Amino acid sequence: MTTTDQAIRSSGVLLHPTSLPSSFGIGDLGPSAYAWVDALVQAKQTWWQILPIGPTGYGDSPYQCFSAFAGNPYIVSPQHLVEDGLLDPGDCDNGGFPANIVLYGPVIQFKNFLLEKAWQRFQAGRGSVLKPAFEKFCAEESAWLDDYALFMAIKDRHQLRSWLDWETPARMREPAYLQRVRTESASVFGQHRFRQFLFFRQWRQLKSYANERGIKIIGDIPIFVSPDSADVWGSPHLFALDSERKPEMVAGVPPDYFSATGQLWGNPHYDWTAMEKTGFAWWVERFRATTKLVDLVRLDHFRGFQAYWEVPAGSPNAIKGRWVLAPGQRLLEAVKAKLGGLPIIAEDLGVITPEVDALRRAFDLPGMRILQFAFGEGATNRFLPHNYDANTVVYTGTHDNDTTCGWYRAADEVIRDHVRRYLARDGADVAWDFIRAAWSSVAACAIAPLQDILNLGTEARMNFPGKPQGNWSWRLPPSQLNLQCLDRLIELTELYGRGRIEKSVSV
Repeated sequence: MTTTDQAIRSSGVLLHPTSLPSSFGIGDLGPSAYAWVDALVQAKQTWWQILPIGPTGYGDSPYQCFSAFAGNPYIVSPQHLVEDGLLDPGDCDNGGFPANIVLYGPVIQFKNFLLEKAWQRFQAGRGSVLKPAFEKFCAEESAWLDDYALFMAIKDRHQLRSWLDWETPARMREPAYLQRVRTESASVFGQHRFRQFLFFRQWRQLKSYANERGIKIIGDIPIFVSPDSADVWGSPHLFALDSERKPEMVAGVPPDYFSATGQLWGNPHYDWTAMEKTGFAWWVERFRATTKLVDLVRLDHFRGFQAYWEVPAGSPNAIKGRWVLAPGQRLLEAVKAKLGGLPIIAEDLGVITPEVDALRRAFDLPGMRILQFAFGEGATNRFLPHNYDANTVVYTGTHDNDTTCGWYRAADEVIRDHVRRYLARDGADVAWDFIRAAWSSVAACAIAPLQDILNLGTEARMNFPGKPQGNWSWRLPPSQLNLQCLDRLIELTELYGRGRIEKSVSV
C-alpha cells in the first residue's frame, strides 16, 4: 500500500471472480464482472479484493495452482469469445448449471470444450485480427509461458497426473523427451499458450475498466507454490528437493485457530540459498507479473518470510515440525529495488513474533486485522479495533473464515457476550455490526467479504481450512445483490469517511 493509499481512508469488498453470476457454471470475466465493478462504483467503494487467479489444480484451490504466473482459463468469458468470432452463440448452450454453486467437474469439462473449439477456429482463420496480439503476447511472456504450456501439454499426455508421478524422462526434463513433446503435441502446446492469451486479454480489459472508474484491485500472492506446478518442474534448482525431485520437507503451520493439529499444506520449500544467488530473480519476476494484473498485493503468510514451519514429507499432520529462518529482509529489499516500491499488504496472521512484526515495520507494510479473531480474550487482543494503528487493513473475516453470521451462531456464549458488550449491540445484526466496527476504526482500509454484506450464513462459506474437497464453490445468485445492501454500504462508507474519490469517465 502506497503512502498515498495509507493517507486516504478507503474500503472495499472481497469477492473472488469465480463467485460472480454467469450462465456457464462459474463466475467469469464477462458481463457480470463489469456489472460488479459498476456496483462497487455505485456503493462508493475503492477496492475489489480477489483471491489468486492462477490455473487451479488440486481441490480447485486458488492457492494450489499449476503456475505462479499463468491465469485461470476457466474464468475466460465465453460471451467475449463469441464477440471475438471464436465461438458461435450455439456453442455456449450448456444445459443449465446451478446458480449458487460451482460444480467444478462438469464446469471444467464444458470450459475445456469451449476453449478447444475457440483454438480450432483460431487456427482455421477466425478471429484473425487477434493474431498479432497473440504473437506479441507469446514473445513478451515467453520466460514463463513456454515452460507452462509444455508442462500442461505433458500433463495432458499423462491424464493430468502430477508431474511427480511421470516417467523419468518427463519428470527429469530430459531434452530429447521435451523436444519430442514439442513436436508431437505442437497443437496442444499452442492451445495452452492461446488460453493464456485469452485470459490475460480479458483480464487486462476488465482491470482497465475498473481503474478508469476509480476501482482498484487487491490481488493475492501465496507464499508457496503447488508441488504439482510448472514452477517446481521447470526450476527444480530453486526448491528444496531430493535427487528424485521430490520434497524432503513440506510447508504448513503449527496448531492454530483453524486446526488443533496444524495445517499441512504439502508445498515444497524454497532453496533460499539458490534463490539468493540469483538476486531473488524468480521472486522479483513473480511480483512484477502480479503487479501488472492488480494494483495492490496481499502477501499471503507473511510470517513465512521471517521464519517458516517445515514438516517432514509424509507426516500425517503439521504438529511435528520446526521453525527455520528465511531471508525476508534481503528478499524484500531486492524486490523493492527492482520494482521501485512494495505495493503490499502483509498477511500477518498466525504465530506473529516480534521479529515478524519488525520485518513488516521495516518496510512500512500495512498488516491485517480480522474482527472474528478479536473476541473472547482480554482488552489487549491486537484484533480489537481500539488496538489498531492507521497502517492497517481490517477485515470482518476472510476467505478462510466462516461468514460472520455463521461464526457468531457457532461461537460459545463467552465470545458472543464479549461481542455484544464491546459493540454495544444485541447480536441480531452481527455481520453489519462488524462492518460498522471495521469501517469506523482508524484502519486506513476496511474490507468485508460480500457474504457478510449480504448477511449470509455458513452455507456461503468459501473455504474451510483442512477440508480437502467442497471448497471455493460459493456463487452469488444475481437476485441477492440488491439496492438495499448497496445503500446501506454507501451510508457507512460516507459516514466514516471512506468514500471513493469520484473519477470522471469519458463515454
